[in-house]
Amino acid sequence: MKIIFFGTPNFAVPILKRILSSNHKVIAVITQPDRPRGRGKRISESPIKQLAKTNNIPVLQPQKIKERVFLETLTQLKPDLGIVAAYGKMLPEQVLTLPKFGLINAHASLLPKYRGAAPIQRAVMAGEKETGISVIKLVKEMDAGPILKLKKILIDQKETSTLIEQRLAELASSLIAETVSELENNKISEKEQDHDRATFAPRLTKEDGLINWSASAMTIHNQIRGLHPWPHGFTYLKKIRYILHRTIVADVILRNVDGHRPKPGEIIKATGDCLMIAAGKNTALKILEIQPEGGRVLSSRAFLAGHNIKTGLSFNINPL
Repeated sequence: MKIIFFGTPNFAVPILKRILSSNHKVIAVITQPDRPRGRGKRISESPIKQLAKTNNIPVLQPQKIKERVFLETLTQLKPDLGIVAAYGKMLPEQVLTLPKFGLINAHASLLPKYRGAAPIQRAVMAGEKETGISVIKLVKEMDAGPILKLKKILIDQKETSTLIEQRLAELASSLIAETVSELENNKISEKEQDHDRATFAPRLTKEDGLINWSASAMTIHNQIRGLHPWPHGFTYLKKIRYILHRTIVADVILRNVDGHRPKPGEIIKATGDCLMIAAGKNTALKILEIQPEGGRVLSSRAFLAGHNIKTGLSFNINPL
């Protein structure tokens, strides 16, 4: 089949590689325009564009999907199938209906849960025990099309969104390959989603990373690992912003000591390699890796050795 591929980030790379290794022909790759990326904000190409160029595949990067020239180009290509993997834009109906077999999408959640732009991160932040890949046929409504393939994986409480995304990308590549084969041989079956059970995973913002220490230690831990690699969980101490990279929930229950119960955000232990913070609901969080803004990532031991951190100080939601 002649395939057009829509994708942008690293998640889409294993999927495109799998299709390129098949007997199908990718006739064009559509990806987001080149944008500033990284700490230096240098204009750079998306991972999918780099892969496409390496394999001499034509690349299209429309600023707007409804651009006349772009739509005319797609029409002239006469694709049999479109594959979408984390492209990053909604596709209009004239694109959805253009290929003979329509467009299929690898979505990183167990639909109908977590429709939207950040399904992996939102699932981790919510403390979900499992997630997976749903291969769906794209329709006009976001992530609401019938399910063609679905497979689950378990989430470990230590895993970050980065690690889970890598596992899901590999799973998506195999499920997409199976789906393409079944479509070609007219052996595909569709299952309508239960739209009443739909939940949504809105796009992440920097503000999602601000830690509310009144939440339980587990809630904060899930927030930190869910927002890795961006925007990261962050907090303030002595007017300095700190990014928290790795944490674990401490196996303690906070109680009154001499009439005092630690307040959420209060440092209750700061010795050796143990940096423990009081959280809500009588719980505590151990920080394993921390990064002062503009500095490097430090283990808790290195951080405590190089900074004047004492018990009784408090992390805050504002740079007080």
